[in-house]
Amino acid sequence: MAAQREWYEKDYYAVLGVAQTAEAKEITKVYRKLARENHPDAKPGDDAAEERFKEISTAYDVLSDETKRREYDEVRRLGPMGGGGMGNMRFSTGGDSGSFEDMFRMFSGGRARGGASGGVGPRRGSDLEANLTLDFNDAVLGVTTSVYLTSDARCETCSGSGARPGTNRKTCLQCGGRGQVDDNQGFFSFASPCSGCGGAGSVIETPCGVCRGSGVEKRNREVKVRVPAGVSDGSRIRLPGKGTPGRNGGPNGDLFIVCRVGKSSTFGRDGDNLTVNVPVTFTEAALGANIEVPTLSGDNVTLRIKAGTQSGSRHRVKGRGIETTKHHGDLIVTVNVVVPTSLTDEERQAIENLESVTHINPRESTNNSQ
Repeated sequence: MAAQREWYEKDYYAVLGVAQTAEAKEITKVYRKLARENHPDAKPGDDAAEERFKEISTAYDVLSDETKRREYDEVRRLGPMGGGGMGNMRFSTGGDSGSFEDMFRMFSGGRARGGASGGVGPRRGSDLEANLTLDFNDAVLGVTTSVYLTSDARCETCSGSGARPGTNRKTCLQCGGRGQVDDNQGFFSFASPCSGCGGAGSVIETPCGVCRGSGVEKRNREVKVRVPAGVSDGSRIRLPGKGTPGRNGGPNGDLFIVCRVGKSSTFGRDGDNLTVNVPVTFTEAALGANIEVPTLSGDNVTLRIKAGTQSGSRHRVKGRGIETTKHHGDLIVTVNVVVPTSLTDEERQAIENLESVTHINPRESTNNSQ
């Protein structure tokens, strides 16, 4: 009934931005566009986009199914009462009550009285989160690796059934497999979960000795993960279905990998651009020169600096930054002029001669500019 209360409260047509009369093809087209824009893989680390993606998926799940959409529209038309405001109360006249059953089908979870019911429905497993420490190069270039975690997982001994191998779950005799029992109150009939099976509709007579009938055991797991090129510190990678197991046939939860990226002794990072500092001599900066610049791939590229290059100036090497599926960054080179800490007599004399020839005094230039 919680799902139908949400149906009343949520306008799924507004979520997708379509009219209530929209055809199935239009709904599918709009959903695919919104799903691409808000998918967690497209916007890693964006919690708002992740929540938006879940909301979009839920809306599409209902509106793309003809039966669900018809029931959803009926719940919205009936108002709060159609959304489950009367709990599991259902009408029964004991005779041909088809019209009543059709009108109040929403009150009983979409099932008329007397039909087979699963009681407690499928439940999605919980999401998990794990940290992954990455080397700077691996984060920039991309890598396939593994994460190791201890969590709930499907019991390997009973394959998740909860029953000892060689045995099966038995239909609950108390509710006949419906998972719920009725309390007739004249014109009304109230349904409640069966106490004999807890609403599952079946019981385990001989539980698995490992998971004790739960179908779940806690164990160490190794999960392979493909880290795309260009992930940054704090990026989240979603692995669908790698969370904890679902119950009663429900889907597994998801596993979210949080990337922790280490530092590089050579390179820095600015978005998809790499940064590097390269020392040059005074002569190279003054006269211009070809200098060797390291790259992430291990080879060097040659960068031509002009005569009169200033210390701290930045130079761009196109296409030698971080390559992702959408963009290829650059390598930003900062030139630092190295001033010698000790000079020979000949070197000192040469510099003094250079100063006397050029007559350059940067302090005087600064004062004159003011």
